[in-house]
Amino acid sequence: MAPPRDRRPGFSRRAQYTLFLSYILAIAGALVGAVLLVLSQFNPPAFAALRSAASEITAPVSGGASAVVRGIAAIPDTVATYFRVHGENEALRAEVARTHAALVQARIIIRDNRRLRGLLKLREATPETVATARIVSSTASSTRRFGILNAGRWQGVRPGMPVRGPDGLIGRVIETGPNTARVLLAIDPESVIPVRRIGDGLPALAAGRGDGLVDIRSVGTTNAQLKPGDRFVTSGIGGLYTPGVLVARVLKAGSDTAPAVPFAQADIFDFAIVSAPFLPPPPRAAISGATPPAAAPSVTPVEPVPTSTPAETPRP
Repeated sequence: MAPPRDRRPGFSRRAQYTLFLSYILAIAGALVGAVLLVLSQFNPPAFAALRSAASEITAPVSGGASAVVRGIAAIPDTVATYFRVHGENEALRAEVARTHAALVQARIIIRDNRRLRGLLKLREATPETVATARIVSSTASSTRRFGILNAGRWQGVRPGMPVRGPDGLIGRVIETGPNTARVLLAIDPESVIPVRRIGDGLPALAAGRGDGLVDIRSVGTTNAQLKPGDRFVTSGIGGLYTPGVLVARVLKAGSDTAPAVPFAQADIFDFAIVSAPFLPPPPRAAISGATPPAAAPSVTPVEPVPTSTPAETPRP
């Protein structure tokens, strides 16, 4: 049997033309690259113009292709975001529905408080800032907890003034010098601060423990349930601390007593604010009572002057 005339079996005319065209394109690409290389070396402005023109032509194509790729890649994220946002919207709607009644009640209470203050002519006391000082040191190893301020009597600081920081109450001044003051921190075992719980106003006392924490002790209520996350602020009882200053947050659940962490940490504050007491103590005249009555004028006794009585003459 004679061999076939086509000695390249398996190759069709189309395959041959395709291979030939690929060779032509490769040679043309090499020639164009060589021309561009020579042009970039000997005529940079012309090469820059060609490069700009090529960028202008290919930029829309590459931008469209990248947009399509990004859109395809973002499909899973878009679907996940849709379901996540839908769930968050449902949760937010439920939360708004739950808090609407509480918001209405709070507005009613605020309006009633304003009306009652107007009826009682209640005077609101706003303590003024006495000094802004730096906490230069604080005890850390002893069971007692004190801080030192670099402001004293010369700056108007007096014992009994409350000290607070940006995050909450720090303590109160107990001793003063010319330019320094000693502060009893809220975490000291001798510190007791009247507080109330945010939300329902549960009265309590924040007593220092000496280990960086405070104990929240409820007063006036038996079996008061304290939950983690409950926040307590100063109540203003006693007239020393301004109401509404953050004090501590409960760490563990408890009944009547629970440990809490203070919002203010004296060892991380650069500055502290010393303010006047919320309700200044009354003057001494008011404490001692009314002024003593004026002494009655002394009267010098006058001796009686004897008077002569005429003797009776007997009748004849």
